[in-house]
Amino acid sequence: MNATTPPRIRTLIAEDEPLASEALADWVAQLPQLELVASCADGLSALEQIRSLRPELVFMDINMPGLTGLQVLRALAEDGAKGEGAVPRVIFTTAYNEHAITAFELHAADYLLKPFSQERFNEAVQHALQRSGSEGGAQPSSTQALEAAAKPDTSPMTRLLVRDQGKIFPIQVDTVEYLRSDIKYTAVASGGRQYLVNLPITAFEQRLDPSRFIKLQRSCIVNLDFVVSMTPDENSQLIVQMQDGTRFTANRDVSKKLREQSI
Repeated sequence: MNATTPPRIRTLIAEDEPLASEALADWVAQLPQLELVASCADGLSALEQIRSLRPELVFMDINMPGLTGLQVLRALAEDGAKGEGAVPRVIFTTAYNEHAITAFELHAADYLLKPFSQERFNEAVQHALQRSGSEGGAQPSSTQALEAAAKPDTSPMTRLLVRDQGKIFPIQVDTVEYLRSDIKYTAVASGGRQYLVNLPITAFEQRLDPSRFIKLQRSCIVNLDFVVSMTPDENSQLIVQMQDGTRFTANRDVSKKLREQSI
């Protein structure tokens, strides 16, 4: 290795969602200061691989089978307290911010709320590298990091990467016709197909263009460019007809707002 080239940061990804894991691996590969040493799909494997490979940086999902990301970090902290290996810098990746306080109590380097942008990913890496830098430097405080974690990524979303039948498809957000969800999953309709994404619909809500997308009800967001018509029902709620024939009922408040906006 060239004497002027600093050693790369050994990095491990612990993520049970294949698409999220592949996206993280792509972004890690684009940062020359990082070196991906392993990827794991469950908590037990993550703990085993971290103890074996001793990565310096770990991207870790919280809700994983076997052990949660928080349980993995606690186990590593116990190892460190017993002098059985240094605890790596951990950046949590999750769709939920409810664990942020616990994560920072365990000295997590950062906390990425899905879906997050590559810019936010790069920012988290910089946070992690700063935390490992000289003591007393300009590293962000835990309070600042916690505030950043609680604040969702609101940068405009322009593209989705979704997996279907073993392939990954890039979808331009402008071509998304509607999104509808149950408790955990969101179906994304585009180009006559529906793709199931393992994220709540709230993860998308703040990052869609409000001049184009409108939330009709708690579980449904539509792209107005693909709306054919809106017809009031017997309760004065609007029935929204999409180009593919799907119909949604707007709640009373949204129906009123849409009527007020009509000319």
